[in-house]
Amino acid sequence: MSIGLNWTSGSLLVVGLSLLILYFAGRKSVHSEQMIAATSEELWKIITDISAYGDWNPVFITATGELKVGNKVSYTFSQDGTDQTTISAAVISIETNRLLEQRGGIAGLLTFQHQYLLETEDDGTKLVIHEDYRGIGVNFWNPAPVQSAYDKLLEAIVARLHHLQETKSTA
Repeated sequence: MSIGLNWTSGSLLVVGLSLLILYFAGRKSVHSEQMIAATSEELWKIITDISAYGDWNPVFITATGELKVGNKVSYTFSQDGTDQTTISAAVISIETNRLLEQRGGIAGLLTFQHQYLLETEDDGTKLVIHEDYRGIGVNFWNPAPVQSAYDKLLEAIVARLHHLQETKSTA
């Protein structure tokens, strides 16, 4: 007499198909944008000066590494100002003063593709923070706290810009 589960090929097929469906259904995004009275160059300097994140950034509290295509950068991430997680992201695309794109996560389970996009317009620069998520785990995850964190990050970038402009004008 055998004790335990007897996995038939039909059961394995059902489990496999279920995981496949969960994987392809697992897609979510967060998106924050703001029009800022600044040049794309000014904003680019703030976004890419990761060594200064500890001075002003409430979301990516620290960052180590070099923003160069192919490199990995490690971030201490906080959604709510208290809980902190270390995440790693590979830099996949850089277009100076326009786009910084990174990717990370655990393949199949939960991955992210993060973008800072700067769009020059007549009255300044539109700064977009966009992140796409994929994987099985996305189906069981609420991105609302990350959305709030990125809204906060936009506010912090504007505050940093004003601080740097004030410092420059008094020098």
